[in-house]
Amino acid sequence: MTPSIFLNPAFLGLAMVMTFMTLIMTKRMSAIAALLLVPILFGLIAGAGAGLGPMMIKGVLQVAPTALMLAFAVLYFAIMMDAGLFDPLVRKVLATVGEDPVRIALGTAVLATVVSLDGDGTTTALIVITAMLPVYRKVGMNPLILATLLGSTNSLMNFVPWGGPSARAASAVHADLAQVFLPLLPAMIAGLAGVYGLAWLFGRSERRRLAGAAPGATIADQPVVALAPPADTEAAALRRPRLFWLNLVLTVGLLLGMILSLAPLPVLMMGAFAVAVTINYPNLREQKARIAAHADNVVNVVVLIFSAGAFTGILNGTGMADAMATAALSVIPPNIGPFLAPITALASMPLTFVMSNDAYYFGVVPVIAQTAAHYGIAPEAIARASLIGQPVHALSPLLAPIYLACGLLGVDVADAQRFALKWAVLICLLVLGAALLTGAVPLVAG
Repeated sequence: MTPSIFLNPAFLGLAMVMTFMTLIMTKRMSAIAALLLVPILFGLIAGAGAGLGPMMIKGVLQVAPTALMLAFAVLYFAIMMDAGLFDPLVRKVLATVGEDPVRIALGTAVLATVVSLDGDGTTTALIVITAMLPVYRKVGMNPLILATLLGSTNSLMNFVPWGGPSARAASAVHADLAQVFLPLLPAMIAGLAGVYGLAWLFGRSERRRLAGAAPGATIADQPVVALAPPADTEAAALRRPRLFWLNLVLTVGLLLGMILSLAPLPVLMMGAFAVAVTINYPNLREQKARIAAHADNVVNVVVLIFSAGAFTGILNGTGMADAMATAALSVIPPNIGPFLAPITALASMPLTFVMSNDAYYFGVVPVIAQTAAHYGIAPEAIARASLIGQPVHALSPLLAPIYLACGLLGVDVADAQRFALKWAVLICLLVLGAALLTGAVPLVAG
């Protein structure tokens, strides 16, 4: 290779992403440090120099609303857990699923499906983990199972028209949203059935493992969760059973506000937190203590999101993202052009893992759709194909929900990725198979 090749934006972008992924997957650097240092280094190599600052600021500003919303979301649901809002729900879930790992795993998938109807991964993670993690801890099940079922289910439910990926895909190729979603619905249902089957297999495996464990034994890496209630005596003092219905109405109102988009999500969450902390802990000293008790989790999540914003800011600002997309298409031989739809579906897995949805759908997908049109492939088909990789995308280190979920579960992001990635790929292939059978994604043009 000549020096000019090494300075090519596509090569630098690929090298940057691979370096970043290697560092965090091998745990040689923390995600926060890698998200900041790696793009700065490659940005300097690319000659961005003084332009790196504005690029990072632009990226951070783009994720600032998400960081703001998550900060107050973590605090809000922490206050609700402290106040005991979810205690009746946990008791109901326990009464329904008992202590059978199979029923617990299936219950996780079903609950994630229902909660995911609002199309927001962050809200789903908060609610499902808050409800199900105490059950997993009580029984001694591996929390990585919860993370895997949650991510796969939520990513498939994001196929719905009000989900972010579908809206982006349709907009990117200028297609009608209904024409993108409705033909993909059978494949989405097949994917959900696959997740339920996976939950059954996980449950069977955990049932066998726990049956062989000594009574009262727990798994070695059982996490200490940031939002877990304190010791029993302290937890009892924090409970507010007389405010249960008021807290429930406030939470339901908050979720309805999110679904109906009554106000920007950060505004809804900030307002709800202010009301919740005031009515449950009116004493200022108590409020300060509750915020301090959950400050570590808030800081970790917010800093990670800002770091991811800086990473994507440099990736986009230096032109590396666009160059990577163009280079990926340039290697496709003309004779396999008619197969661009399934190729797009397969490529969506690695591409969405290393790119944000915005970069992928607005940078890569339009170029693919343009190329596919020359072979008679409808843009709606490319839009549907581009959605297939969403279960893998849910594990991307550039996403806020995975950091939130892993923070709540007390597990490392790299461990969650290693455990869940193979299952996410399997679910993607199942969805692709169903989409090919139903014609939602054509195998060959014309």
